[in-house]
Amino acid sequence: MPLDEQLIHSRIQAIRAQIPDHVEIMAVSKGYSADHIRAAYRAGIRHFGESRVQEAAVKQGQLQDLTDIVWHLIGHLQTNKVKPALKQFAWIDSVDSLRLAKLINQKAWELHLTPKLCLQVKLAPDPNKFGWLIPDLLQSLPELNQLLQVQIVGLMTILPLGLSSEAALELFRKLAELADYIQRSGYEHLQVHTLSMGMSDDYLLAVAAGSNLIRLGRALFADAEQE
Repeated sequence: MPLDEQLIHSRIQAIRAQIPDHVEIMAVSKGYSADHIRAAYRAGIRHFGESRVQEAAVKQGQLQDLTDIVWHLIGHLQTNKVKPALKQFAWIDSVDSLRLAKLINQKAWELHLTPKLCLQVKLAPDPNKFGWLIPDLLQSLPELNQLLQVQIVGLMTILPLGLSSEAALELFRKLAELADYIQRSGYEHLQVHTLSMGMSDDYLLAVAAGSNLIRLGRALFADAEQE
């Protein structure tokens, strides 16, 4: 089925009109084709998020001519996939434990890479989500500050499904406050200026709370294939 590229373009334009200029749109391309990525790229998107290392590898192979794409791994990273992930992704946005952060740091040193990392924080109980609980993350900050091969540049969260707007806004604000606290804590190697929060259903709430990186898949790509 051909792709309605104009639909994707118009959606991106409409979303850009709703958000401040400093907010980056990441197109969540997991489950969508290389053609979807090209359409978003032609509309000015440069950040793309994939959840699986192998699925991303296929699309990255088809898109080698787009040399300024910034690839983000946003899905849970298994320890046995760290090395291929580092070779494929400039950003790993889903670092959800100290053990994983240390392993990424070690493998990055072996590969002579300096990836950007976001720390995934679990702000509310959710058995389907990975992430640091806030007390555990605070306890881990001194050790994270010692990981010199990686650039820890932000925090990421995925909210549980079914929250009210008020509850979602409160949790997004909690992540913004946590980032501010870490920034003020004086850790030289933790510069968490990226707040990755907000998806297709709640990105406006996230932006209101301080997000500067929103992750949009369905809002850009749903039903863009023409019958």
